[in-house]
Amino acid sequence: MLKNYIKIAWRNILRYKTNSILNILGLAIGLVSVILIALYIKHELSYDKRFDEASRIYRVNMKGKMGDNSFYAGYTPPPAGETLLNEFPEIESATRIYQPDNTIIENKTNNTTKTFKESEILAVDPNFLEVLNYPLQQGNAITCLLDPNSIVITPQIAEKYFGDTNPMGKILSYGKEKKPLKVTGVFKDLSEYPASVKFDILIPVSNFNEVAYFNWSWVWLNMATYVKLTKQASENPKTIDNLESRFPEMLKVQAAPAFDRIGQPFDAFIEKGNYWELHLQALSEIHLYSQGITSSITAQHDIKSLYILGVIALFIIILACVNFMNLSTVQSVKRSKEIGVRKVLGSQRKQLIKQFMTEVLCYTLIATVLAFITAILVLPVFNELTGKNINFQSLFDLNLILLLVSVLFITALLAGIYPAFFLTSFNPIESLKGKNLKTTKTGLIRNGLVVLQFSVAITLIICTLVVFSQLRYTQQKDLGFEKDEVLVINSAENLGSGLNNFKDELISLSGVKTASSSSGMLTRGNFGDFYAPKATEEDPNVATDISLSSYLVDDQFLKTLDLKLKSGRDFTNELNDSLSVIINETAAKQIGWENPLGKQIRYPGGKMEYYTVIGIVKDFNLESLHNTIQPFAFFSEKSESYDTGVSFITAKISKESPKQLIDQIKFLWENYSKSTPFEYSFLDDDLNYAYQEDQRLASLFTIFTILAIFVACLGLFGLIAFTAQQRTKEIGVRKVLGASIRSIVSLLAINFLKLVFLALVISVPIAWIAMNHWLQDFAYHISIPIWAFIVAGVLAITIALLTLSFQAIKAAIANPVKSLRTE
Repeated sequence: MLKNYIKIAWRNILRYKTNSILNILGLAIGLVSVILIALYIKHELSYDKRFDEASRIYRVNMKGKMGDNSFYAGYTPPPAGETLLNEFPEIESATRIYQPDNTIIENKTNNTTKTFKESEILAVDPNFLEVLNYPLQQGNAITCLLDPNSIVITPQIAEKYFGDTNPMGKILSYGKEKKPLKVTGVFKDLSEYPASVKFDILIPVSNFNEVAYFNWSWVWLNMATYVKLTKQASENPKTIDNLESRFPEMLKVQAAPAFDRIGQPFDAFIEKGNYWELHLQALSEIHLYSQGITSSITAQHDIKSLYILGVIALFIIILACVNFMNLSTVQSVKRSKEIGVRKVLGSQRKQLIKQFMTEVLCYTLIATVLAFITAILVLPVFNELTGKNINFQSLFDLNLILLLVSVLFITALLAGIYPAFFLTSFNPIESLKGKNLKTTKTGLIRNGLVVLQFSVAITLIICTLVVFSQLRYTQQKDLGFEKDEVLVINSAENLGSGLNNFKDELISLSGVKTASSSSGMLTRGNFGDFYAPKATEEDPNVATDISLSSYLVDDQFLKTLDLKLKSGRDFTNELNDSLSVIINETAAKQIGWENPLGKQIRYPGGKMEYYTVIGIVKDFNLESLHNTIQPFAFFSEKSESYDTGVSFITAKISKESPKQLIDQIKFLWENYSKSTPFEYSFLDDDLNYAYQEDQRLASLFTIFTILAIFVACLGLFGLIAFTAQQRTKEIGVRKVLGASIRSIVSLLAINFLKLVFLALVISVPIAWIAMNHWLQDFAYHISIPIWAFIVAGVLAITIALLTLSFQAIKAAIANPVKSLRTE
């Protein structure tokens, strides 16, 4: 019997070719969308899942508030790990991570020297690979980082420096001091092990003096700390709450000496309404549940983007099912007499239902095969678009296959159950007379499905337009500084004493307008610490402490970036500005100064000097528009306030011949530093990188919106073809009586356009709510533009009209004589 069902189904697929193509194409698009989005979501959910005993591992986060400034970060002070291990028996082990700035790695052999600047370097404690057991193909995880002069690398780094030679035991020189480090381990290909902590090179943290120097400090937050609970503690669901409830008392004891050292008694600090807290975050939650937690060490995403993509996939597959249902019901015209004949000949209704469900399964199976092949072909493009490394083997993952089978079954059920029961419900006598074909009930169902399809499509169009509008806003908003034609040169600290001479020669080049040096650069991080404003008779009630981010800069930095001074002056070489500071408007406001010029702040973390405010710079966005403007300060390079060991050179260049100018700058650089590669970027590109995830989301929105519109149009195309066929004789009569092509096209299209209008009305509030919620992730964002709804409506109506017009015009220009002979 099944063989017979399949044979008849195949004949009907071939017989109704247009309907079959529309059905299969619509289902295939829906299924390929589900496959790709499922692969993406699966990859995101797999982060940190391959570590042994991952459920016992937690990141230690710090939450703090000082005055008006608050933060939540995936960083801790250097002594936090050891203290937690000693104070709490529930913690079995602790390990720390420090992220040094981009550093030079060199491999020198008898014949060649290979030198590269590596950005993915982490300094870690010797037990790092015992807590987070990244897989090694060579070396011992327990011992490979015990020697301070060791280095562990990925296969990509090994090939980069050593080619096909076995790297084990070979020497790589590290940093400008060219410290020799022996390769003691090589990882497996880590691209197959999605993890929130990413790196190419591991070096023992004992190589970094700054970590040892600040080992006393509970306010120097530059270490990521991970702890592993004992097995017994991890099995108790109350352990985390219990630990976190005991952290404050521990901090009160341990952090007090550090706060006293910087002139901030811990008890008085807390009494002012400030807080300094440690929290534990499960390793499995770091990648997707770290919204609002700052960290440059971990790859953090937002779970909301997965929800959005999941909903889009659901929408598209629903559209495909609706499409199938609609096209199947309109086929009732052609199938009703067939059903009537089969019923008269004795076919039972359940047999007819089985027949139609078999046809649906055949359609779905063909669409699934087509979708799977398409997914294989487009996966490389999808990887490039999303920035992921999803391999072909993932398509054959058991969980994905089970998901696909489930979607296949549900799709077949949703797409086929209504047509099957609808078509088999016809009275056989009336079916043979054609009296079931124009029922109001059928028309209402078809119209409702069209409205549903276009409501989804228009909602996606509006969302896409709003997302792109926000991204354009981020690119065009006045950030408070000049970002165009600004060249940023990395690793300027390696120029040593030749830094100023290099800048002088750089400025002399034709095409370089200004050049400056600084200890930090926008979007590249900054130095942050606590400062104590000095009260005066004029301002007795100023904030007693404030957290300031800052750079050390020369006298050309503000000019190069066109940062505007609201009042006061810039740094100058004609004066000794070693104890001068320039602050932004937000810092002045939070301190409470009416007239900040001449006022002073003290840096307890330094040499306790007072710095005099000589200028107020207008507020500018240091980071992306996801973050609010923070209190900021510029100290002179002459200051001994602190030393980050990092320096950037920033140059404002002309638009003409930038490539030729960069070649000249590279040549100049190599005259001063042959051992350090010349690396640069443009500031506007750096800023755009901060919105990379948003741009990827926008691209995915665009692609899947186009697919949703295409599926909706397939259904509309089939419906208008059916309508034209139904009214063939009527159209012929109208033409004989003198009706114009325009009037006939209007006759066929007007009712469908009304449905699109209704879909627009439904989609507007849904899109408004969804986008208003999404925009809240930006500290600075657009108001949802009205034009987005107008454009979406016009676009949807235009697309629908084009879809309708093709079939309508085809019917309108047909020979009326042939039309009148159809029956």
